[in-house]
Amino acid sequence: MSTPVGIHDPISPESFAQRVDVWHERTKGTCFMNADFADTMALANEGDLVYCDPPYIDSQTILYGAQGFSVHRLFDAIANCKDRGVRVVLSIDGTKYSSRKLCDVPVPENLFEREVFLVLGRSMLKRFQMNGRSLEEHEVTDRLLLTY
Repeated sequence: MSTPVGIHDPISPESFAQRVDVWHERTKGTCFMNADFADTMALANEGDLVYCDPPYIDSQTILYGAQGFSVHRLFDAIANCKDRGVRVVLSIDGTKYSSRKLCDVPVPENLFEREVFLVLGRSMLKRFQMNGRSLEEHEVTDRLLLTY
């Protein structure tokens, strides 16, 4: 997570400056683009790896203002990459409520070769909603779908 949950002390300006310096070194030569995901994915070449982390279909559409996001467009872009020999990893909804609910994402048949579930721990949303109460019943997983 990029931000701690709940009340927390902000990092010092010195610590932030150190992080910026490290980030600057690690990203030298990188081209950052503000572009549609399909346009960006079309630039990938055979043997490249594309990692997709879209808004989660089950909950984040409302949270992040992603109402205009189309998972079907994303699946089309992934299929295009796969046809060109570009490997794609998609991180998307997995399970909620300690695996009692599988988030139903309409994944096209034969688009992905592998599926892996990653246990992420307790639900971030439930931490806010339940205000300190027990969260054992609210473990979540992410689903990684791989085209290779």
